[in-house]
Formats: sequence, C-alpha cells, structure tokens
Amino acid sequence: MPDAAPPARSGRLFLLTAALLLLGALGLWGTTRLDWASTQVEVAGHGATGAVPIAATGAQIAPSLIGLAVLAVAAVAAAIAVSGVVRRILGVILVLAGAYGVYAAASGWLRPPTAAELPALVGSAAAGATTAPGAAVATTAAPVLGVVGGLLVVAGGVVLVVADKRLPRMGARYDAPGAPRPADPERAAWDELDSGVDPTTEGAFARERGPDGGPRPGRPDGTE
Repeated sequence: MPDAAPPARSGRLFLLTAALLLLGALGLWGTTRLDWASTQVEVAGHGATGAVPIAATGAQIAPSLIGLAVLAVAAVAAAIAVSGVVRRILGVILVLAGAYGVYAAASGWLRPPTAAELPALVGSAAAGATTAPGAAVATTAAPVLGVVGGLLVVAGGVVLVVADKRLPRMGARYDAPGAPRPADPERAAWDELDSGVDPTTEGAFARERGPDGGPRPGRPDGTE
C-alpha cells in the first residue's frame, strides 16, 4: 500500500481543491447578478406610453445557480471534515452539481427567454407591460461566467474523487519520522502476545512494576 502524501503536498492539493470550488462558486454567483437578456415592452399609464427596455438577470433566468454556488462553498468545509467514501461521494455530488450549472448557464445563453416571457421573469418592474411590436431579445455573454464556474466546480469534485487518500482531514496527525507515538494499551497487549508473553500475567506484572523493578509510586501496598 502506498504511503500517504507528505503533509505539505497534501495541504497544497487541498488548497487547490478549495480554490477550484471557491472560484467556481464565485463564478456561479457572479453570473446571477448580471443581465442575461433584455428586450423592450410597451408600458401605458401614469400619463406616459411607449417602449421601455427591461432586462432579466441570471438569478431570474436560472435561479438554481445560486443554490449551486452555496453548495460549492459549503463543500470546502465538508471536504476537510470527512474522508474516504463520504468524501468521494461529496466529490460525485459536486461533479453532478457543476455539470448542471454548466447546462443551466449554457441553456440560458443559447436558448434565452422570448420577448413574451421576459416581462414575467422580470416581475413587478414590468407589471402590466406588453411586448413591443417587433421587439427582439438581446443577450449578453454573462452566462459564460456561469459555464466557467460550473466547470471549476466539476474539477474540484473530480479531485475529491480521485485524490481522496492524498488530501488531509480534520484530526489527522502528521508525526515526524522517528517521533514517539502515544502508548496504546490495546496495541501493547497484542505486541506482548506476538512476543509470547501472556499480558494477563507477565505483562500485567511488568506494568505494575517501576523502571527499577520496584513497585510503581502511588501503590499503597507495593504488592506484586
């Protein structure tokens, strides 16, 4: 079985994973704040009539991207708190979530809402408006940011799946070579059995004696 990655290398690998997820989350969230599509509608009332431009943001066209961004941020903390199968499952979830983010952003860009659908997406800002005759829908490149963000989340999920054993986890101890390890009573008992010593007799007797063969300090009777 190959040895675990050195602490410095595993730390850098986790920082890379965290950067992928955080940048992906930033891309997914950022694209929801930008305008994706716009058109003109006819507004009548309050003594004014005419064509008025309206625009729908990514949050209005693809609101699921906000939830995916939150998931990517939360996954950074979860990735260090878990390991093994659970962390690989988390990676698979992130791959699927990132792929859906790519699909949602690309769909909003390649198949934008129609001029008749935009007023309903914008909501109260276009209440009572009707589509202006001959109005067309103009799109922006803002969804590309969501596509990039989704791909970064996919990449972060892939790292969690394929490099789980090389990533650090909460509570893991990295001892220097040759550093003494805390005594484990159960392990010590098995070692005594392997060496032919009965831990219920000789081993127990040895543990009750001090380094010089006398009773350990604190025993009131000093009996063997």
